[in-house]
Amino acid sequence: METRTSDALIVGAGIAGLVAALKLQPARVTVLCKTRLGKGAATGWAQGGIAAAVGKDDSPKLHAIDTQRAGAGISDATIVDILTRDAPARIEELLELGAAFDRTDEGELALGREAAHQRRRIVKAGGDATGHEILKTLIDAVAAHPSIEIVENVAADDLILDGARVTGVLAHDNDAGAPVAFHAAAVILATGGIGRLYRYTTNPVGATGDGIAMAARAGAVLADMEFVQFHPTALAIGRDPMPLVTEAVRGEGAILVNDLGERFMAAVHPEAELAARDVVARAIFEQQQRGRTVGLDARAAIGARFARAFPTVFRFCADAGLDPRIQNIPVTPAAHYHMGGIAVDEWGRTSLENLWACGETSATGVHGANRLASNSLLEALVYGTRVATDIASREGARRPAARSMSQLEAAPHVPNSTDATQALSDLRNVMYSNVGLVRTDAGLREAVARISELQALPESRGAVLRNLLVVGRLIAEAAIERRESRGSHYRSDYPNTDEAFAKRSFTRLRDVA
Repeated sequence: METRTSDALIVGAGIAGLVAALKLQPARVTVLCKTRLGKGAATGWAQGGIAAAVGKDDSPKLHAIDTQRAGAGISDATIVDILTRDAPARIEELLELGAAFDRTDEGELALGREAAHQRRRIVKAGGDATGHEILKTLIDAVAAHPSIEIVENVAADDLILDGARVTGVLAHDNDAGAPVAFHAAAVILATGGIGRLYRYTTNPVGATGDGIAMAARAGAVLADMEFVQFHPTALAIGRDPMPLVTEAVRGEGAILVNDLGERFMAAVHPEAELAARDVVARAIFEQQQRGRTVGLDARAAIGARFARAFPTVFRFCADAGLDPRIQNIPVTPAAHYHMGGIAVDEWGRTSLENLWACGETSATGVHGANRLASNSLLEALVYGTRVATDIASREGARRPAARSMSQLEAAPHVPNSTDATQALSDLRNVMYSNVGLVRTDAGLREAVARISELQALPESRGAVLRNLLVVGRLIAEAAIERRESRGSHYRSDYPNTDEAFAKRSFTRLRDVA
């Protein structure tokens, strides 16, 4: 088995991982990328932007208030303060790297507004291509540092442990399946989200919860696993993954109507289409349960400006034969972001020695029960920076010696098969139906039982399905334990918020899979 060593090992090449790599300079850093660099990260798909209190009428305090309100009472106030306080500096650093954010005619940053924000504080690029611009900027910056090695087309399988200490990652080449052991003095998981678990998702195909599953199998503490955010307005044109219709379209005045032409959000919430994402998503889901379809009507609010204001969304619509300037945009809720993940402290440290996590794979506590729009890229920026700062400040860190390969067991490389494809489809269906927008005890237990059946199949040994089954079970089990409705977690059998559950949830993997 091939063995490689470095000062720091980062699993994941999205915004969190690349920021951490840059901040760790001049250390020797290895970054593992499951695909080609820039092709598989959710960062590049992000449309809306980055929330930061950089406007003259705004402040980190107001940003913190909005973040905690969206979090439905269980956001960690200390972490919220860190996030909102650090936000302007992180934006300035991206500007210094050359990020081309949108500007007003006067040269100021052109700030957008999104749901549940009191102020216009969304920094964006290309109208709705913010993630693409940020990823491009970071990739260019990383290329200027020869001490950062990007290893493409390699998938991480499991953490390498020396007792309770993480010393590296066991991975495999995606083409040949050959195992490779990567050892480092510091290991960072920045593997992104879990959207592939659900039949409808806006996440890339590679969002398979790898970091959470690896950390769970190693015994790490996890947090807030039950909280999965469904974006209200995924473009319903039959694609998988589903293109996103950014929140900013509603921020500019677009309204939701059903196929009878009825605007329904005004009767659901005082903020109508700009209510928190869980409120809007469930309202659309309820319309669908009644047999209605839902469209986003931007004709009056945006109209002829649409192609210029939202070129990415316009292109998606045009590819499907739709013209949002004169037609409603068909939308549906889809799994978009996971508030839960690997529990970390204010510096991104996990419960395992020598292991850090940042970005969507982590659970900092900042999002609580529901993430505020455009806080995801921000959290990745802030925590990618904080993780690197913490690692760089450690004294006496030594590169671990490679362990004997006889002590390591590579995860079996199981080629994709018809059976594995069917098992994945079954998992995604049961997760969307039973562990989705509306949950019940009976439905959740049915999902856990079905996951157990799937875990017993030979095809579940493949890395992707193996990880998704672990994460799916953890989400369902956490949802069973939270016998209330809060934020993105809605139980129709416990529809009210219960103060007994006004706290974060923490767990470990019960049954190693």
